[in-house]
Amino acid sequence: MEMGKEIRRLRNDRGITQEALADALNVTAQTVSKWECGTSMPDVQMLPEIAVYFGVTIDKLFAMAPEKQMERIENRIYDNGLFDEAEERQIEQQLSTYADQPEHAGQAKLLLTKLYNHQAEQYRLLAVEYGKEAVEKTGGDPDAVSELANAWGSYIPDWNVRNHHALIEWYSDYCRRNPANRSALMWLLDNLIDDRRLREAGEWLEKLAAIDSTFRVPMYRCMIAQAAGDSAEAEAQLRQMEAMEDQEWCRDVTLGDMYTLRQEYDRAIEWYRRGQEVQFSPKFTDSAASIAHICEIRGDRAGAIAAYREVLRLQREEWGIVSGEEHDAVARAIQRLQALS
Repeated sequence: MEMGKEIRRLRNDRGITQEALADALNVTAQTVSKWECGTSMPDVQMLPEIAVYFGVTIDKLFAMAPEKQMERIENRIYDNGLFDEAEERQIEQQLSTYADQPEHAGQAKLLLTKLYNHQAEQYRLLAVEYGKEAVEKTGGDPDAVSELANAWGSYIPDWNVRNHHALIEWYSDYCRRNPANRSALMWLLDNLIDDRRLREAGEWLEKLAAIDSTFRVPMYRCMIAQAAGDSAEAEAQLRQMEAMEDQEWCRDVTLGDMYTLRQEYDRAIEWYRRGQEVQFSPKFTDSAASIAHICEIRGDRAGAIAAYREVLRLQREEWGIVSGEEHDAVARAIQRLQALS
């Protein structure tokens, strides 16, 4: 409705008829009339053309405040599969306009990051499907096998490819300048431990311990001890995590993750369920999804289907999600398992 009003205002300001605008956009005058009356909206691929014609930005057509417009864009990113080239360019154009405004630059660049990550993930999923077919149709060609593994996020044995030194260098510099940023410290620790740079990880962990008194400190001590082969210390830190009281729900989910890595699946499921139970609304779907994955690993298709249905319930009741790619991906998982039963 707001877009239709804005198109009508821009048209009247320029003193042109609906017929003249229709001719310029290669649509019918009836189509323009429907836009302006709010009974239909222009196709998303036409928005750049309309904006260029009137000499305005696309967000101007929506007559929304920047904050509202960026919220709308974020929802579009979450709700869609792969954007085609025209849609991606349109979103880029809108966000680039805000990225040039100091008061909106941070959020706009965050959304650009989310957009590109979203597109990369969708292309990765597409690469997996093509890769599976390539392996089958080439008779297991080694190059096809390798490309499929890369698309699927496989473990890479080549340290030169696998290591995180560039990421570590950037986050180390950032954390020196922002020592109170817990989130950045944790990402730094995760990657140091993954690269087995355990001495450095221990030094950064002390910086985390100076600003954090939650389960995260024994969690990282457990991870470092495990990586160093000190199973007794790792077990002691795990027990400390379990014994800590008044912790947020993600402590329970993290314990679920840690027991999953130990292949103690029953205990993992207990902690995942506890984590979901103690969350405040709106509750996340991670615990139910993790249980579904464990059930698939065990060959328990019925249990996996039940867990995926719980994911759909949480999406619907906690987040109001009943369609879109997030919903459809879970529905496809259920269909896949039902077809195997």
